[in-house]
Amino acid sequence: MKELRQIYHRIIKDNFPEEIRISFNGQTLIYHKRTWQVKGERRGLRYGENPNQEAALYELVNGNLVLGECHFIAPKAGLISSLSEGNFHQFGKHPSLINLTDIDRGLGILKYLTKRPAAMIIKHNNPCGVAYGNDLTEAFTRAYFSDCIAAFGGCILLNRELDKETAELINNSYFEVLVAPSFALGTLDILRKRKNLRIIQIERLDRLAEYKNMRFLEFRSLMDGGLIVQQSPVTNIEDISDFQLAEAEYKGEVYKIKRAPTEREANDLLFGWYVQQGLTSNAVVFIKEEATVAIGLGEPDRVGAVEAATLKAYNKYKDALSIKRHGIPYKMLKDPKEKEVIEAETTEVHGGLKGSVMVSDGFFPFRDGVDVAISQGVTAIAQPGGSIRDFEVICACNEANPPVAMVFTRERAFRH
Repeated sequence: MKELRQIYHRIIKDNFPEEIRISFNGQTLIYHKRTWQVKGERRGLRYGENPNQEAALYELVNGNLVLGECHFIAPKAGLISSLSEGNFHQFGKHPSLINLTDIDRGLGILKYLTKRPAAMIIKHNNPCGVAYGNDLTEAFTRAYFSDCIAAFGGCILLNRELDKETAELINNSYFEVLVAPSFALGTLDILRKRKNLRIIQIERLDRLAEYKNMRFLEFRSLMDGGLIVQQSPVTNIEDISDFQLAEAEYKGEVYKIKRAPTEREANDLLFGWYVQQGLTSNAVVFIKEEATVAIGLGEPDRVGAVEAATLKAYNKYKDALSIKRHGIPYKMLKDPKEKEVIEAETTEVHGGLKGSVMVSDGFFPFRDGVDVAISQGVTAIAQPGGSIRDFEVICACNEANPPVAMVFTRERAFRH
């Protein structure tokens, strides 16, 4: 058993080169490998996705790539790839590939959520919870209780300076990584009580909104050694005015949504669409008052994503109640009367889904997913639109009592 545990602590020396050059029609991009001085030894990444995979981190240091009308991100804009020893207030266990890709995926969502204090907990490159708050403490608490079980061992990202109250809350649970733009006096002393926590400061977080429309190159490696390259995605949804009220034509008849979203619903739909930018497809996300209620992702069918999110919502709501009241997850609760109380409260609010909105990264090919969401008390939906059965989905919303609002984004947010 001891040997098994040791494989997660060892550092694998990689054999990747110090420099990589990639040429596009005479335009050359130059990347340098990033390493850090840790405990007297220069090291790169601890290992890749698994402890038996070598891995290396590279920073773009030279080259300004223009292909067609697309100007890709230029050098000297590094966030993760430019991390130096000074950015690590505590290395904890030496960072692995997943630690850094968690941060990257999180920043890809937080770059849209800069107007208010926001917190995210992410794990295995998918968020457990994302929330705005009136302050950072509220944002973190709401994000944490969105899925307090999955949050264990996760990566926290904050878009405001960490304060002592939030630091104390963070220190009450186990996390692998914490990222913030700055740290108030005394917070690092609190955080360092967790010896394995990686504490990372990224100063550019206060300029994260500048990255919203910057494109970068995405490379996908194939098992035969080939490559697929694409532009990174950019959403055209800037604010709620970019949503379009759902409308479809079928066999010469025009179907229109009866009700437009309220201002609160529209803001929740916008928040959810931004969270969608970092989810693994097929994905749906339920939002209430600009915080995630439940996330269903990675499903091969869309109704499956809705059903998975619904089931998670009930389970996570019970866990949140149990932990707040008894300090333990619901499944560990022994008192049958207490369990009965929590079950009843959870059912009454449909696991927190009642009054929430739902956002989908792709269109609904059938109305089944929408029917499931409406049955749980969803009041508004955002989706790309474009299915030949859009009219059925619109009918499902109009037939609800009261009618459910629906908007089209007119763009897809797939990520695989």
